[in-house]
Amino acid sequence: MTETTGPFNAFLDVPQVPVPNAENGPLAGLRLAVKDIYDVAGYTTGCGNPQKAASARPASKTAPSIQVLFDAGARFVGKTQTDELAFSLMGQNAHYSYPVNPAAPDRVTGGSSSGSAAAVAGKLADIAIGSDTGGSIRAPASFCGLIGLRTTHGLISLDGAMKLAPSLDTFGWFARDIDTYGTVATLLIGKDAHPRTLDRPLALDWLDQLVTGPAEAAEYKRMRGQAENALGPIADAAPLSFDADELYWCFRKIQSYEAWQQHGGWISSGDRGLAPGVKDRFDFGASIDAATYQAEIARRDSFRKELGRLLGDNGFLVMPTVPGAAPLANGSHEELQAYRERALMLLCLSGLSGFPQITLPIGKVDGAPFGLSLLGPAGSDLALIELGRKVLKQKILRST
Repeated sequence: MTETTGPFNAFLDVPQVPVPNAENGPLAGLRLAVKDIYDVAGYTTGCGNPQKAASARPASKTAPSIQVLFDAGARFVGKTQTDELAFSLMGQNAHYSYPVNPAAPDRVTGGSSSGSAAAVAGKLADIAIGSDTGGSIRAPASFCGLIGLRTTHGLISLDGAMKLAPSLDTFGWFARDIDTYGTVATLLIGKDAHPRTLDRPLALDWLDQLVTGPAEAAEYKRMRGQAENALGPIADAAPLSFDADELYWCFRKIQSYEAWQQHGGWISSGDRGLAPGVKDRFDFGASIDAATYQAEIARRDSFRKELGRLLGDNGFLVMPTVPGAAPLANGSHEELQAYRERALMLLCLSGLSGFPQITLPIGKVDGAPFGLSLLGPAGSDLALIELGRKVLKQKILRST
């Protein structure tokens, strides 16, 4: 088992190398942690797999998007653990001591950006870099009580990062407060490409119904009311022509096919000791032929256009981020898998469309965090952060 360090098993226990950062700048004094799929100069990039880590050479330069943050004054505090090859959603890498969820220690952190979420939730870092292919920013943020944005696909450079499924992979980060979150966004994005104000909240009934039980439904209803108080009445949108199962399998097939194209050669070249769940997902990818993949790409394009028409220039969806609080860390494989599949039915809308989605830490179920999400048109990332600011401010007003 590979070693981790720190009270929440968030960081990899690797030799520390000095990483320069600017002394002044908008992030001066803030601590930055980086998921171990990104290059940081002087460190190896292990991607959550001991064989990858053992064969990797130290990176000669830092991934450009992360260098922007160092140049803005952020101070590097360590590499964080990731699910194996970033191909999981629960944050339980068989090769590492599992990270602990500081907000709910008996529950999973979520993954694959597991260590980054644990580091920020545990106040070991102020900002932590992750990635989101299937939900690896949004799910851990919801589970650990953090702010997390899946950015518009292709908006922020992923140069210097391990690829999983390139047509789905996105750059992301965690923070505990919206001011810090917005500062990072401005540095990395600049200005929104989307020109219109988002002022038309929408809901899809079948998304709301994916919460797991009565307690979750009651809390989501309360969260939705908080969003309405901050953002205005939420209108029920006309149903999409795609159902949850269709979108789930479209996402799964595209992700798995592309993941096999990226990593299948390496996996097939020897015994890589992949954990069973990760191996199963790669095996599934190996079973998908090019014709099936192209058919799912066409389905995705149709869905993207339909969702784009639904949102128009000024609409955004209000929805649960995941079905409820994080699953229990000692849950059975069957329980974790069932939760994963249900969660992906919610998470795949942003993934398939490429549209941005922010999760906000405004709910709790059984004492554990539960996030509410806003999903907007392509290029509306900063606008979503500002909407999130309004919702979080409403929370403060309601609690005083």
